Amino acid sequence: MLLIGGVSVSPASGRRTLFAVICAVAVATIYVAQPVLARIGDDLGLPEADSGWIVTTGQLGYLVGLALLVPLGDMFDRRKLIAGHLLLAAVGMALTALATDLWLLLAGLAIAGLFAVVVQTTVAFAADLSTPAERGRTLGAVTSGVIIGILGARVLAGGLAALWGWRSIYVVLAVLLIALAGLVLKLLPPDPRDVRATYSAVLISLGRLFRERLFLSRGLIAFFLFASFGVLWSGLALPLSAEPWHLSTAQIGLFGIAGLAGALGASRSGWGADSGRANVITGGALVLLAASWLATGQASWSLWAVVIGVIVLDFAVQAVHVSNQHLLTAAYSQRTSSVIGGYMLFYSLGSAVGAIGTTAVYSAAGWTGSSLLGAAFALCALMIWAANRHTVEDTRRDVLV
Repeated sequence: MLLIGGVSVSPASGRRTLFAVICAVAVATIYVAQPVLARIGDDLGLPEADSGWIVTTGQLGYLVGLALLVPLGDMFDRRKLIAGHLLLAAVGMALTALATDLWLLLAGLAIAGLFAVVVQTTVAFAADLSTPAERGRTLGAVTSGVIIGILGARVLAGGLAALWGWRSIYVVLAVLLIALAGLVLKLLPPDPRDVRATYSAVLISLGRLFRERLFLSRGLIAFFLFASFGVLWSGLALPLSAEPWHLSTAQIGLFGIAGLAGALGASRSGWGADSGRANVITGGALVLLAASWLATGQASWSLWAVVIGVIVLDFAVQAVHVSNQHLLTAAYSQRTSSVIGGYMLFYSLGSAVGAIGTTAVYSAAGWTGSSLLGAAFALCALMIWAANRHTVEDTRRDVLV
């Protein structure tokens, strides 16, 4: 048994909890800047036009890390790799907290974003440490940590900034990252490699994944899935702050609780994946995703409809995300880090497209237009699933042969 926070838990449960916390804290480093952009800009004397770089820099670092750092998990001991990346992310947070000039702030955020891809190394390690019968529930628990980090970052940033200023956010995250690095080395088992591939060989292997139908179809589903997710969470504040609601930033932030409830409810989709229903769960969840826009599209008329839509959408997104990762880590069990890193490239690009698309469409067609865009992305994901629904079984037969 392990002791975490003074509570005795089984080794498997303890590892799942630790992995989930790592993911939550690491992903929060990218998102905590969003609610305090104005404060950071005022403190450093930044023009409003430059404030967008505060968020963009971390995301660009994250994209680079997905392609160049996550594949390292197929080469080195992931326990040491995770600990090292957590410490380097802490360095980025410390530089951000100490920054008095824009260049130092952006350098810190870029470093933190680059090493925040420890999330994907953690997901891959968690999948490999699980038995096949428990992989789905492990991925469900661990990726719930990601959702908690994304949605909880706003609450954490707002509270800490109100108490001690925006720099305190980054100090707290740096301390948490250092503490987690110590726990990783103490509590997780070694991950030795009998045969170590070269870095170029790993990158070539990653590139070849994009020619394999299972990987490409699941990646494209993820692209449209998170494009739909991005349309909602990057655009929802626009109708809620307009007539007839005129909600404050704090009030709009409360809708994140509804999203969190939906996402955590879907964490149990991993149990279904463990019983061989991952592909069916994906199709059903994508139908729910498309249907959720019927409710969230009513943002100008009913707040309760929005709450229901948010819960259903986040439930569907989490269910598909867990099922996708379960299928991919099972099919490519010898290179889980590379496959998770490559898959998450689709995730990041889809989120960016959704965020850009929703603001552009809202300015031309209002929230109705944004809702139609979000539903269209969901239907694209559903069509890709339908066209490739037999790919999973074909891949299983190839693996057995």
